[in-house]
Amino acid sequence: MRERGLSRRQFGAGCAASVFGAALAFPAGRQVLAASDAVVRAPRRTVKLPDGTAVSALGQGAWHLGQGRHPVSVEEDAVRTGIELGMTLIDTSGNYGNGRSEQFLGHALAGLRERVFLVSKVEADEVSGDGIPRACDASLARLGTDHLDLYLLHAPVPSSEFAGVVAAFEGLRSAGKIRAWGVSNFDARQMEELLRVPHGDRCATNQVVYSLHNRRIEGDVLPWCIQHNMPVMAYSPLGGDHNLVVADPTLKQIAAAHRCSTAAVALAWVIRSGKVIAIPESGSPAHTRENAAAFSVELTPQDMQTLAAAYPGPSGAT
Repeated sequence: MRERGLSRRQFGAGCAASVFGAALAFPAGRQVLAASDAVVRAPRRTVKLPDGTAVSALGQGAWHLGQGRHPVSVEEDAVRTGIELGMTLIDTSGNYGNGRSEQFLGHALAGLRERVFLVSKVEADEVSGDGIPRACDASLARLGTDHLDLYLLHAPVPSSEFAGVVAAFEGLRSAGKIRAWGVSNFDARQMEELLRVPHGDRCATNQVVYSLHNRRIEGDVLPWCIQHNMPVMAYSPLGGDHNLVVADPTLKQIAAAHRCSTAAVALAWVIRSGKVIAIPESGSPAHTRENAAAFSVELTPQDMQTLAAAYPGPSGAT
């Protein structure tokens, strides 16, 4: 589906307590207290895809980039700052700004392509005929690269079309145009149906909305993906444009104790299990640094209990 601001879509979150223990809630504004040194020193947390590829647990979303929200030079600096701080997974799509996000990244990543795990997407209305290969070629041209590290179906199509989609992805993979493929906004039933088609089990990830504000996937999609050794990629991990968690007083208290931004606390919560990749968007180097501080935030059991009470999941404060 299409992203909406920093919130790129709307699904939900609510997770098996046995998998994540007592987790939830990180409010607070985007102030960075003294995290810059910690960011530089922090070990880079990674998440493994089913094929064994390790990717950064913190990436960067690009839905609004290259579309006039900030000066282009500032946005380019934001992306490059993230790469320097270990946020090397970059997520975009051919439909973001009608291709302008990909064009922007083509310039921003000049000379840095080999350091980046690059993700883009094809739309559900492009899957018929040779639509997927054509969309992929267009994305590659805009991005100025000869391959994507991961190519996603942006929204579900009827299950009767799954086999054709997988076959097209596998064709691109055999041709070297993509290294892996996945889906976005699939529910658990759709994931089950996907695995029934030939090579459907090669799906690398399911990109869905997930944040303290939106925990619905914890009830089905997240446990399903963990059971099948498939990480989730979380868009809108800070809550989305109209539901940002960064000003929440609870998050501010926890952030003050960790001497970091509230964004860092919220992102640390999202990636806490080692099974989730978060892709926050940032248009400025300062905000990128705040996000990257999540690499060094270790939430305490008390933090988790506080967040669980402030942001209960579908089954309550687990």
